[in-house]
Amino acid sequence: MPGIELKNLIKTFGAATVIDNVSLSIRPHEFMVFLGPSGCGKSTLLRMIAGLESVDAGEIWIGDRRVDQLAPGERRVAMVFQHYALYPHMTVRENMSFGLRNVRMPTAEIDKRVAAAARMLEIEHLLERKPGQISGGQRQRVAIGRAIVKEPHLFLFDEPLSNLDAALRVRTRIEIAQLHQRVEAAMIFVTHDQVEAMTLAHRIVVMNNRKIEQIGTPMEIYSRPATAFVAGFVGTPAMNFAPVELTDGPNGFVSARLPDGVTIPTRIEQASLPGSKAFKLGIRAESLRICGAEQGDTAGVAQFVERLGDRTLVYVRLSDGTTVVAEDAGTSRVALNDSVGVKFDGACAHLFDDQDRGHHAVADVGS
Repeated sequence: MPGIELKNLIKTFGAATVIDNVSLSIRPHEFMVFLGPSGCGKSTLLRMIAGLESVDAGEIWIGDRRVDQLAPGERRVAMVFQHYALYPHMTVRENMSFGLRNVRMPTAEIDKRVAAAARMLEIEHLLERKPGQISGGQRQRVAIGRAIVKEPHLFLFDEPLSNLDAALRVRTRIEIAQLHQRVEAAMIFVTHDQVEAMTLAHRIVVMNNRKIEQIGTPMEIYSRPATAFVAGFVGTPAMNFAPVELTDGPNGFVSARLPDGVTIPTRIEQASLPGSKAFKLGIRAESLRICGAEQGDTAGVAQFVERLGDRTLVYVRLSDGTTVVAEDAGTSRVALNDSVGVKFDGACAHLFDDQDRGHHAVADVGS
């Protein structure tokens, strides 16, 4: 199977630039997720690859073929939309075979491909039903089956789980991951849902404001965010941020002084930092632990307590007015307006400079 290469893509609508000089390489059989907020350009980029939006500048290559000037049907790609786009008057079988009949594929080959896709997706018993007679999850499987029968080099998914309820989203997410193992093609999956991105992707492309912020594996994105935007967008709850003053720490590492005067030693090397005058500390909730008011690095008042079963998130207002989210045990007894202590794991802290670029702790030996 071929890889995919996007080279300096630009897309404008009138005076507005919606894709700004984007380049990206996707490996054969890779599951790539485009993640970002609404309006960041991820769906437009997907539609450019599919041929549903024109390319104003740049090139799209699938293997050794440049495809950006080809019609959608000539690109060997298949797209699954957020809205299933099934023909209501056709049966499931007819919906799945429609594209193949349009290109005059022999009937025997059509029947073979539809049967194989239906078996793969476990919808053989639905082939003679119409879309109105099946559930939303089943309709999504039919839409995926319609893509599978084309035997494309590349599958494109445009927020395909958005219309499903929570339980069905989890099940369908697993099915898509299993499908990827069975088909010999790369997949690009567009979503604004970070859970979908983290659980499905080989690599994630985080997009913001028409550009790529970071490309990396799910844990690279989570553990070593390239920018403050990535740090704040990926992770639930969002990363805590606070402006800090840096001071020299032991062994060449820096310490960060919070607005309330507390100093947190980090594992970030002084020599790795730029000459920025303004830094902010970033630290995730799991690296802040709730403790007694006298035992913490700092203390505050519980403003909100979010009980999630396996853990409890406590929103703490510190003495300077800053609010941080810290983690406690699922059996936590912290209540609203309690005085609590917060203990920082400075080894897990990040710093972001005045250009919002991330600077991280040195990697542990052997990690």
